[in-house]
Amino acid sequence: MRVMSLHPRFVYLPGLVGLLLLAPVEASERFTATAAVKSASGAAATAPLTIVVDKFSTDAERESLLKALKEGGTTGRDLLARRPAVGSLQIGTRSTPIKYAYAVSTGDRRLITVVTGSPIVLDGAGRAASATRPGFDLGLVLLDLPSSQAGTGDLVPATKIRVEQDNTIVTEDASPDLVKLSNVTVGR
Repeated sequence: MRVMSLHPRFVYLPGLVGLLLLAPVEASERFTATAAVKSASGAAATAPLTIVVDKFSTDAERESLLKALKEGGTTGRDLLARRPAVGSLQIGTRSTPIKYAYAVSTGDRRLITVVTGSPIVLDGAGRAASATRPGFDLGLVLLDLPSSQAGTGDLVPATKIRVEQDNTIVTEDASPDLVKLSNVTVGR
């Protein structure tokens, strides 16, 4: 096959042009919310939360993570540590890289799972950053986004995540503090 040049400075490659036109263009998705932190002592504070997801995980990446978490120990954490950041989570003034983001649609709503490769520091929510307990190496955010209104969610600053053999996901929180997300909105 011979490649023909239509312009002296440009080579026309029909296959390459066709491939570029078919390649999906990924746009980042931005979620904003209000994080309300209520400590075990009853003290409360709020802070703005912004999550930017540059790339959602594929089904294969999800299965790989579930398998690693089923193995137990530090296998899941180590897998996430090797993965590049797929976005960022900012609460108050602190930013944490996102290592896993997965979205699933269920009828008229989307469920978003975000996992950070390190604990999420809540000092922007009116509290001092606290040291996490050993083994509670991940941060977790779950968002529930109805199609017709603002969503809700939960944030677990420092957690252990494991997966049972029946694929039940179990989390253990390092802190008694409860972080609820309200007015969750999505944009680009």
